[in-house]
Amino acid sequence: MATQQDESSAFEQVQAGSEFQELRRRYRNWAFPVTVAFLAWYLLYVVLSGWARGFMGTKVFGNINVALIFGILQFVSTFLIAWAYARHADKKLDPLSSKLRGEIEGTSNE
Repeated sequence: MATQQDESSAFEQVQAGSEFQELRRRYRNWAFPVTVAFLAWYLLYVVLSGWARGFMGTKVFGNINVALIFGILQFVSTFLIAWAYARHADKKLDPLSSKLRGEIEGTSNE
């Protein structure tokens, strides 16, 4: 039975390895820019709602105005980001994380 010290050092060894650093790099290179873009998009919606009421109240067709369209697009963009992240993780993150997990657990997932 492995001691906590053995498990701790196994995690530390994997964390210090180049494959783990590559996994972190892949995650950050996707997550940070998308997060910044989404927050900027959301902030635009909030700012326009507060300070460009005339523009946001502009009717596009019927009782549908720009604010309602922007609001719905917030939900759409959230779902698109979740879908895109799932694809990214499936292709770029999961294979490498499965390999690292196998190394830690002492099994082969290749």
